[in-house]
Amino acid sequence: MKTNTTRSFKIICSLFLTLAVAGVQDSNAQFWKKKKKEDAKAEMAAKKKAPKKKGKSIKDLTKSSKKIEGLFTIFQDTITGSTKLLVKKDQLDKDFIYFSQIADGVTEAGQFRGSYKGSSVFNLKKYFNRLEFVVPNTAFYFDKKNAISKSSKANISDAVVAAGKILAEDEKTGEFLIDADGLFLSETFTRVKNPRFPGQSPLSFSLGRFDKSKSKIEEIKNYPENTNVKTEYVYSNPSAFNGGGPAITDGRNVSIKVFHTFMNMPEKDYKPRLDDPRVGYFLTETNNMTSTDVVNYRDFIHRWKLVKKNPNATISDPVKPITWWIENTTPVEFRETIKEGVLAWNTAFEKAGFSNAMVVKVQPDTAKWDAGDVRYNVLRWTSSPKPPFGGYGPSFVNPKTGEILGADIMLEFVHFTNRVYYDRIFDNASALSLNILTEEEEKAKFFKNKENHLYCSMGHLMHENTLFGQTVLSAAGASDLEMEGMKKEGMKSLIMHEVGHTLGLNHNMKASQLFSPEQLADANFIKGKALTGSVMDYAGINLTTDRTKQGQYYDMAVGPYDIWAIQFGYTPFKTKAERDKLLQASTKPELIFGNDADDMRAPGKAIDPRVMIGDLSSDPIRYSVDRIKLVNKMMKEIKTRFGNTGESYMQLRQAYYILSGQSATAASVISRFIGGVYVDRAAPGQVGGTQPYTPVSLKDQKRAMDALKKYVFAPDAFTAPKDLYNYLAKQRRGYNFFIGTEDPKIHEQILSYQTKVLAHIMHPRTLQRISNSELYGNKYKLATFMTDLNNTIFKPDIYRNVNSFRQNLQAAYTKGLISMISGRTSSRYSVAARSMAIYNLNTIKSWVSNNKGNIATRAHKAHLKTLITNALKEIK
Repeated sequence: MKTNTTRSFKIICSLFLTLAVAGVQDSNAQFWKKKKKEDAKAEMAAKKKAPKKKGKSIKDLTKSSKKIEGLFTIFQDTITGSTKLLVKKDQLDKDFIYFSQIADGVTEAGQFRGSYKGSSVFNLKKYFNRLEFVVPNTAFYFDKKNAISKSSKANISDAVVAAGKILAEDEKTGEFLIDADGLFLSETFTRVKNPRFPGQSPLSFSLGRFDKSKSKIEEIKNYPENTNVKTEYVYSNPSAFNGGGPAITDGRNVSIKVFHTFMNMPEKDYKPRLDDPRVGYFLTETNNMTSTDVVNYRDFIHRWKLVKKNPNATISDPVKPITWWIENTTPVEFRETIKEGVLAWNTAFEKAGFSNAMVVKVQPDTAKWDAGDVRYNVLRWTSSPKPPFGGYGPSFVNPKTGEILGADIMLEFVHFTNRVYYDRIFDNASALSLNILTEEEEKAKFFKNKENHLYCSMGHLMHENTLFGQTVLSAAGASDLEMEGMKKEGMKSLIMHEVGHTLGLNHNMKASQLFSPEQLADANFIKGKALTGSVMDYAGINLTTDRTKQGQYYDMAVGPYDIWAIQFGYTPFKTKAERDKLLQASTKPELIFGNDADDMRAPGKAIDPRVMIGDLSSDPIRYSVDRIKLVNKMMKEIKTRFGNTGESYMQLRQAYYILSGQSATAASVISRFIGGVYVDRAAPGQVGGTQPYTPVSLKDQKRAMDALKKYVFAPDAFTAPKDLYNYLAKQRRGYNFFIGTEDPKIHEQILSYQTKVLAHIMHPRTLQRISNSELYGNKYKLATFMTDLNNTIFKPDIYRNVNSFRQNLQAAYTKGLISMISGRTSSRYSVAARSMAIYNLNTIKSWVSNNKGNIATRAHKAHLKTLITNALKEIK
């Protein structure tokens, strides 16, 4: 009993103790829970009372910087040179224009002073804590009235070219500050270093990597309507294999200076003008994605905004003329001629209803501005170590409308000199085959020239023409006054051409057909006129075979096409009917048009032989033959004229290559008539229009073939007095003969001229066109042409000795036939062309099997027979 009581007591005590402990624990928990809440409240109260920590303000981040106010205010640190950009809230989601050009570069890198890099629209968007620079796609148009416009962004990519973290924001003023070094010291907005094109040699010169540590901002100029920043980009390549030319001090470190311009979008009162294929303007191409027409083009021509001061007047001064500044680098003695070339366009503008549309001023030597300022249109001059052109007239536009906003004209001093830089014209001619490119090689060539294919080559051609004219005039004993007169004519003509580009006009390579050879040889008839329909052509220099009949050498006024084109682009038409009436005149012979896309300067390219460079007159075949005759006559006299005085034979050497090069140009002009098709772009039903495609007549194609036979492929073609070759010496300078030998390569040079012609008339496209055009009027059948060509190159030599020039030509031609049936380009030829190639090879084999002639001739014939035999075995 005692034991149970004791046990019960223990249990009760234990239970009490447990409850007591639990009570204590619960009490403690409540205490700490309450305390924790109180502490949390106290902490929150303390946080509310504590001052809020502030980030750095715009003022803090720019206190050591110089403030440069303008369209976009820029702060530049006075110690480090680093920059920051201020963006206002009202500048968000608003369109601006960005434009860049090269301030100074190196031609080896494809970048040179005055090179325009294009313009683009951009806007600024805020995304949380950053600002984005967005370039919208402007290539497509959607009519907002059409429901499909709601999907206007489908499968179209805008470009976010840059994004900058907001460093500071002022909520009161609505301003944001971002770092600007990443924008200006990079290729964010414009690409300077071009990518390597397919097939480019790894040993060719190229810029190294962009070196931000060496690059810098050189100058900032800010205005209310535009912000201009000049930068120096440095490209580093520690292991440069190709250091470039003498213009590059160190190939490991190359500087390219770039102007960046940010502009307000122009006012919306400009009225875009749509393109018409009968006139040649540069375009902003846009596709109308809400149109159901077969052709949905909505392309704007490039033109200046000209508004009449007096809208009711037939002719009125513009509110704001197109003002040109002659840069103070311009040789003083040529300034008046340059001014004349610019103002010559006022004749065209008067027909469009504007007087004094073009104004010319001279930049004072004390001017504070330079040509990089887009507010000034400048005629600029350089004397480059390796001139990329003789003249270049770019402009930049509003990508949304085509309105021209600014322009410059770059001119090279080489135009005035007798210096020759172009090996492609005078030296190193080494074509040993027809050099027909595969489609892949043609694409590679396109990529190689993609950055430069719109650069104007008129200056190059003008320089060649002027050198040719000097050679002819000098050989004829012309006075210094006449020589200077010819140079000034050339300068005025070049200026008119380049100014035409800055007005929006592209080339018109068809315009040289205006006058007959007889009219061009009539000094009184052509005096003061344009010798062509348009100064936008690449015409040859006008030289008469009879020096007593010589008139002017170049265009001295804008042509009828130029006046008509300016009327189309700038006349303030009141109705569409007025515009259409003007365009109906396109069928007039003096208004024919064909641009670079149509021209035939490259073998196998394009189809209309009138759209060609280096030609002149309404009968280019006859004019070209006369040019070759003139060259042949001059060749007999140049040794006497140029080889007996002076300190070297370079003048004689240059005269020889200039003359022979002119014959080669004439030969190319003649060759384009074989397989040619005339193109007419008149609208259906237009009065005076013809069918779009009309093959060149049999008479003219045969006339062209006869001219090639006599002046290009004949045994005595391109020959000069034999004693002349001994004197074609290039002047020694240091180690300039270290690579290659100095002796003149006469055979290779002449073969290059001949194979350039063969490359066109045997091109797969030319032969294909001859066959296809038989279906719509061509009378010069493929079989007839290829038989004529075979006879021309071989028949005169079947039973006599074959001279060394003909041996080269016959070998190149034979190899060309072989390549048509078994070469890497054989698949590009039609079945009919390959059949004729086999037929001609068998004919040649029979001719060379007669074993006639001296040892050299027999060896040559045996060589050709072996080539043909082996080739025919392979295709069996």
